[in-house]
Amino acid sequence: MTQRITPVHTASELASARQAAQLAAEVLEMIAPHVVPGVSTAALDAICHDYIVNVQKAVPANLGYQGYPKTILTSVNHVVCHGIPSEDRVLRKGDIVNIDVAVIKDGWFGDTSRMYLVGTPSILAKRLVETTYEALRAGIAQVRPGATLGDIGHAIETVAKGAGFGVVREFCGHGIGQTYHDAPNVLHYGNPGEGLVLEPGMLFTIEPMLNAGKRQVKTLADGWTVVTQDHSLSAQWEHMVAVTPDGHEVLTAWPNGTGSYAPV
Repeated sequence: MTQRITPVHTASELASARQAAQLAAEVLEMIAPHVVPGVSTAALDAICHDYIVNVQKAVPANLGYQGYPKTILTSVNHVVCHGIPSEDRVLRKGDIVNIDVAVIKDGWFGDTSRMYLVGTPSILAKRLVETTYEALRAGIAQVRPGATLGDIGHAIETVAKGAGFGVVREFCGHGIGQTYHDAPNVLHYGNPGEGLVLEPGMLFTIEPMLNAGKRQVKTLADGWTVVTQDHSLSAQWEHMVAVTPDGHEVLTAWPNGTGSYAPV
C-alpha cells in the first residue's frame, strides 16, 4: 500500500484555507439562535443550506459526498457522529446536539463542528460537553513544529480518562485543504513522541468524540448514523488547525468569540 504524504501548504494556500474555514465557522455562529426546543434537525439543515449557497456563495461540501443526502450532520444525545437531519427528529429541552458543517470556497474546504445545549441539559450532559471541549483545547495546545500526532492524541485521551469518559477510536481528525479528507489521520488517543512529526504548513482537523459511557460505537442501518453501543451520551467538537513556525493557528475560530468557553 502506498503511504499518503501529508501536504505542507504555503502561506498563500493557508490564506485560501482560512477563508473557507471562516465561512464554516460563520455557519455554526449563524445557526446557534435556531437550535431551540421544537425545531427539527431538517429545518436546521435547510437554514444552513440556504445560508451557504445564497449568502456565502459557497458550496455545501457534505451534500452528495459519498452519497450523503444533507448539508449538515446533526448528532443528538447518544449519536456519536454523522446523524442525518430529519423532519422526524425534533429537538427537546435537555438535548445536546453536535452540528458539523463543511463548505467549499474557491476549491478549498472548511470543516468544523460544535456542541449546542437545547434548554438546560443534565449535569452529566453538560460535564460531557465541557470536558470534550477541554480535550479539544488540550490537543490543540500540543500543535507546534517538532511535536507529534501522538502528543495530540495523548493530551486528548488524558483529559477524557481523567473525567471517566470513553474516547471513540473508530473516527479521527484528518488533513484538509483542496481535498476534504487528506493525510494525516489525527487520532484522539496515543503516546507522546510517537507518530508524524509536525512541520509548519501542515493543516488538519482535531475533532475528539467522547462518550459518557464506554467508547464502543455502532453504525445504524442507514449506513451513516453512528451511535454509542451502550446508549450513553456522546459529544464532539472540531476545529481546523494549521501548524505555524512558532506554534499553531485555529482557522475555524468562532467569529464572535467563544462565549462561556475558554479560547483555544
